[in-house]
Amino acid sequence: MSEVRTHASVHRLDDGTRREHDAGAVVALASVGKVLLLAEVARGLVQGDLDEAEPVPLTDEDRAVGGTGMLRALSPRTWTVADLAVAVATVSDNAATNALLRRIGLEPVRRLARQQGLMRTSVHDRIRDQRGPGEPETFASGTVAELAAFMSDVESGRLVSADVARRVKSWMTGNVDRSLVADPISREPPGAFGVANKTGTDTGVRADVGIVTGASTVAYAVVSTAPPGGEAGCVVSLREWGERVARLAAEPSSGP
Repeated sequence: MSEVRTHASVHRLDDGTRREHDAGAVVALASVGKVLLLAEVARGLVQGDLDEAEPVPLTDEDRAVGGTGMLRALSPRTWTVADLAVAVATVSDNAATNALLRRIGLEPVRRLARQQGLMRTSVHDRIRDQRGPGEPETFASGTVAELAAFMSDVESGRLVSADVARRVKSWMTGNVDRSLVADPISREPPGAFGVANKTGTDTGVRADVGIVTGASTVAYAVVSTAPPGGEAGCVVSLREWGERVARLAAEPSSGP
């Protein structure tokens, strides 16, 4: 655990209580960066720039990307914008991510992030199995302080508009991965907490951002890094932060 570095920002929205550790450092985000793509897709759908039913083809290059997801293993070669967004949010589908990025473009995703006040958090590239000279070092990077604020905007309806925020949160609620920060929370009795989150995993990186609702509502972003092979220590650290999140969400707030 000595080589594990954890960056955390946890906000109880009801009364402003915060728990943070090294929250301003810029770190690799792995698939957590996909929340920025989901936000731009939601904005496009709500504002009419995108159509849920628009077909988007998966290229051979999309289907060749490894890692998380299942669309590359399925027969259909074309999916709707809505299908792809659900695949990104629920199973962090890499083929769906790249197809949406090709349809939308990187710059609109970056622009929305800047408009939301994320000055050091951005998506840099599509998903790649390997990165060579001249290519961005990572898919996305940023700070947990900015990501926790972004999650606060999702919960409060300040992410572009209430309709955009609502759509993003709905997608995140369907995420199947509750193994990191959300792990202790998911062990509570059914109905004790509501969870909407997005996780990310890469060599030496484990990350989780989300919103937990209990007696109080908590927005969080936690990223843990370690040398390759030290990822188990990252998981332990994120789950420890999950215990803190659970306690804050379980307690009624002391008021604004």
